[in-house]
Amino acid sequence: MNIPALRQLIEHARQHEVSHGTLARQLESRMQCLHPAICLPEEDALGVLTKFVDGYLEQVPELLEAAHVVACEAGIEGQIVPVLKVAEHFFLSPPEVVEGQEGLAGLLDEAYLAHRLIEEVNDRYIGFIGQPLIPLDTTVANLIAHRLIGELFANQLDEAVQLAVNGLLGNTLFEQVSLDAYRARVTSPKTIAAWQAWPCLSRQFGVELQLSRSDG
Repeated sequence: MNIPALRQLIEHARQHEVSHGTLARQLESRMQCLHPAICLPEEDALGVLTKFVDGYLEQVPELLEAAHVVACEAGIEGQIVPVLKVAEHFFLSPPEVVEGQEGLAGLLDEAYLAHRLIEEVNDRYIGFIGQPLIPLDTTVANLIAHRLIGELFANQLDEAVQLAVNGLLGNTLFEQVSLDAYRARVTSPKTIAAWQAWPCLSRQFGVELQLSRSDG
């Protein structure tokens, strides 16, 4: 995992934002299009959204680094590392669909791809074995990012994620492994303890940032 390269990209994007303010302009234009369940403070809503995007980006290298450590400690590298590699590739070498934007605004697209990849893979694992591959729920954060990116373009990114997941997992993955044996590994005290060593990954992102709440 090339975590330093991910963090360097984010830092360069932050410097670009200071000079150009591209993200601030994009966020300001999208604030009226947020999901009805997303609530922002009346004061400094733009500042809160900017901090959210920065945290959403920073979560990518933190998640990949933590998940790699957990996978090694729990002995499930074979399942987790390929997913992490694809997520890293989305960030470092994004598909053509996200070319053309620079700075934090551009990295938001790439971070969305990485987070959505993990969300989709988790959904597949939950469907087959009742447990996520990586126990991190970013549903609220991804919903916010989807709206900030824009409905049409975010839907294109979702399609790219679906293609990547289909290629990564295929249709026969869960037929080729012993589901009972794998379920035992991901629910073992060792695996659970390894994830608990990373408390920042066990909280829902929107709640942690206190910039959204669900009325349901």
